[in-house]
Amino acid sequence: MVAAAHPLAAAAGARILGNGGNAFDAAAATAATLNVVEPYMSGLAGMGMATCYIASERRVRSLNFMSLIPRKFPLEKLNSREQILRGPIPVGSPGNLAGWCEMVSTYGTKKLPELFAPAIAVARDGFGLIEFNVEEIGGVTYELRGKDKLYPEWSRTYLEGISGGQPALGAVLKQPNLAKTLEALAAEGPALMYGGALGKKVVERLAELGGTLTMDDLMDFKAHWIDPVAATYRGRTIHVPPPPCEAFQYLLTLRILEGFDLGKLPRNGTEHIDTVLRAIRIAAGVRIANSAPSQQKLAELLSDSHVESLRARVRDGKPVVGPTEQWTPPASEGHTTSFSIADKHGNMVCVTQSLGSVFGSGVVVPGTGICLNNFLYWADVTPGSPNRVKQGDAMPICVAPSIVTEDGKPVLALGTPGSYGILQTQVQALVQYVDFGLPLQQAIEAPRARLNDGRAVLLESRVDAQVRDELRSRGHDLSSGPDWTMKVGGMQGVALRDGTFTGGCDPRRDGYVVPA
Repeated sequence: MVAAAHPLAAAAGARILGNGGNAFDAAAATAATLNVVEPYMSGLAGMGMATCYIASERRVRSLNFMSLIPRKFPLEKLNSREQILRGPIPVGSPGNLAGWCEMVSTYGTKKLPELFAPAIAVARDGFGLIEFNVEEIGGVTYELRGKDKLYPEWSRTYLEGISGGQPALGAVLKQPNLAKTLEALAAEGPALMYGGALGKKVVERLAELGGTLTMDDLMDFKAHWIDPVAATYRGRTIHVPPPPCEAFQYLLTLRILEGFDLGKLPRNGTEHIDTVLRAIRIAAGVRIANSAPSQQKLAELLSDSHVESLRARVRDGKPVVGPTEQWTPPASEGHTTSFSIADKHGNMVCVTQSLGSVFGSGVVVPGTGICLNNFLYWADVTPGSPNRVKQGDAMPICVAPSIVTEDGKPVLALGTPGSYGILQTQVQALVQYVDFGLPLQQAIEAPRARLNDGRAVLLESRVDAQVRDELRSRGHDLSSGPDWTMKVGGMQGVALRDGTFTGGCDPRRDGYVVPA
């Protein structure tokens, strides 16, 4: 079963499963097709992480395909991250391609030509735009039109490629240059990017625009397997990537909430939501104060004594005021995607990957169809910050691709996009699924909130008006969003119970589940 953020991507992964491939093969096919059908989210030049249950090894592993801070990143010239939102400077080494290929080379059974074939066909023949495509392409057009060095190549790729030249429902977007790039990668492998002719084109384009990424940065890049960190919740074990991934906030929030019998509270009532929001904000503050903790420090943060002190803060009823983003001013919403896959062999894969902002840096490499990331915008460059990065540092990232096990066996793959909201919204969905026993689809659809710095909370308006009023009286600066908003993520998951797969996809985006 495949749960992904676009029907064609989910279908591509399911096709590979149906043809005898496993979850790792299907992950590459799904990811490559997402590059085509949501090019503003997570192309091959983005970055990300995965968490996987390896059936043959009976263990969970995480895969890190995040870039290091480039050697020549001009940190000494920067005092605000807003200086590097777009353009060549915030571009880190492309990581997604390396991640997809590493999963296949280590655990897959198929070759890249077969795995990339669905994406190549969709890029070459085109696909009809649906609502989210129209919103995202149209939404960024005005901004990039004002950037003379970026807009011509971007518009050639994403506007001239659309029938009629304007994003509209049903208009067909063709990306022939991307199709050729994927064909070349399928034939020659990832070395074409990491030291080869494709990487040379990337570096030359960035140098032409004033960027600092070098071929050495590309050649040094490796996706690498790491041991996840884990915490228990209601008899289940939740596994996520370790620091510098910031997913430990998700684990810490669950550890706090395990001290409360949420399942006995009215679902979506004041006590339920207030308790969860307070725990989330407290855990966010701990994460911000302890960026990239050591293994020993992380153990202290998740320890019973520390968690109990945080539970006491949840219980005391006093308003919780504090940051949820990072030490520097709040980030804009990221543009990320997450997908989950399970196969008949017992493997489970959860991948969360991104370009950073919508269409990343806005830099499209001529003749390739590749849009480059702007992940360094998420690096802390503020002078005086305790978390200020250095050249060669590992990139922190606020994703949380998760595998949940019970008695050592995988029972759930769950992930979401949403920038720092990722670490909040997965908690809320898991509470609905575990504490209140909702089926996975209903747990994903349940109303969610997005907390921001201070006391700000955006809550979907499907929550009862009286509950919203009571939450305000308890100190939450609550604004009511629409009934459904992508600001609370776009979650995709696959669950296994009693030998049966169930998939869940998020209607807040174009999520889709396809069984194989």
